[in-house]
Amino acid sequence: MKRKFKFLLNKLTQTYCLDCARINHAYCRVWSLLKRSILENKSLVVVNAVIQLQVFLRVYLSFQSSPGFLERLSETAGGTVLGIGLFFLSIYVLFTNEGRALQTASSLDEGLSQVVSLGPFLSLDLQNNNRLVHLSAQLRTAQALHDPNYRVVVQAVKLKRQVEMYQWVEYRESKDYQEGGETKTETTYTYNTEWKSELVNSRNFDKEIGHQNPSAMAVESVTVVAPEVRVGPFILSKGLVDQINNFQTLSLRDFSAFNLDPFLSVYDDYFYHTQNPRRPEVGDVRVRFSFAGLSGETSQLGQAQTVSIVAMQRGEQLVPFKTKSGDILEILYLEELSPEEVFAREHQHNTMKTWGLRAAGWTLMFLSMQLTMRIIYTLVDWVPILRELVSVGLKIFALCVSSSLSLLVIAAGWLFYRPLLAAALGALALVPVFLARSGLPAKKNE
Repeated sequence: MKRKFKFLLNKLTQTYCLDCARINHAYCRVWSLLKRSILENKSLVVVNAVIQLQVFLRVYLSFQSSPGFLERLSETAGGTVLGIGLFFLSIYVLFTNEGRALQTASSLDEGLSQVVSLGPFLSLDLQNNNRLVHLSAQLRTAQALHDPNYRVVVQAVKLKRQVEMYQWVEYRESKDYQEGGETKTETTYTYNTEWKSELVNSRNFDKEIGHQNPSAMAVESVTVVAPEVRVGPFILSKGLVDQINNFQTLSLRDFSAFNLDPFLSVYDDYFYHTQNPRRPEVGDVRVRFSFAGLSGETSQLGQAQTVSIVAMQRGEQLVPFKTKSGDILEILYLEELSPEEVFAREHQHNTMKTWGLRAAGWTLMFLSMQLTMRIIYTLVDWVPILRELVSVGLKIFALCVSSSLSLLVIAAGWLFYRPLLAAALGALALVPVFLARSGLPAKKNE
């Protein structure tokens, strides 16, 4: 029996190309289990042991020779070309970001100087036609949103149905290491069952048998939007409605499951297409609802959502407003704010976006420097001590150069888009130099 088991084990070794050390470890472990569970049908035991070994050794080793010097040099050359492309991309991001920030700031200042606040008592005044207006009021919709399949009814701007299916999920972990002059890649596959909102294609799994997922969902996710949304006497544009995204989960605590499909059950704010929600099986579906922008005057979910809007009045509609600087003003906040507070928030967002793009531009330039100078590291990586020193030196050099060049590009952007301000700052920076030079002759005379 032991000889037969060893034969099957060697077959498994050749099939999966596993190294001897791992096979011996697995062999000892499985054989010890085999000796403790001897049954009358010995052949069946051997098969079961091999199956256990397959589960235990879901590890594959792919072998490849270490690349030669010329091969590594050619790969580095490709990285150099990519680094040059990233370098010019970083310059574009940093330079144009300064112009965008200035244009947005100018548009916000222009909007604040022209905005007309309609006050708490809203009325349709045609004198404000084609003018930028500000108003704060509650959302209103003509009819409630509903899902007839689950008998859900909500008076809101948006109703979202999110569907999840219980499916198999594959996780892959790879590790590279050197052994015997070869680069080996160890890949481990593990499988788990989870609720996923998207279909997981089990055909792409390394081991599909025993981990098969359905090919389609019985119910699809969907978001329903009210056809007409009003604030006071005005109808909101699509751009304003798109900004209402404060989704909240619809609580099913007080929901009556009476007259529902007998295969449906309600548990923890989900509709489950199974009789046992606590022990789901692969293929089971659950549905959760959420809403955004409450608009009912009398609702069990709470009061209607108050919003603050800055847009152009055109009849009874609120539409985008184009500034002389070229930006579009179509602003909505899900709280009551004054015109000054609205534009102050927008200035804050503009500042955060400006610094975010500056950081992104610097990161691109730092990566471009590292990729471009990688060829130097490749030329000396065969010397261990020199390799480490050059690696640290190149990183420090890339950090310093990318920081300096980023500041220069930002300064060039200021000089192009804000010449007067850049000239004033340059003159101010030269003041200490002139003061120092003017003090030198006096010291010499003393």
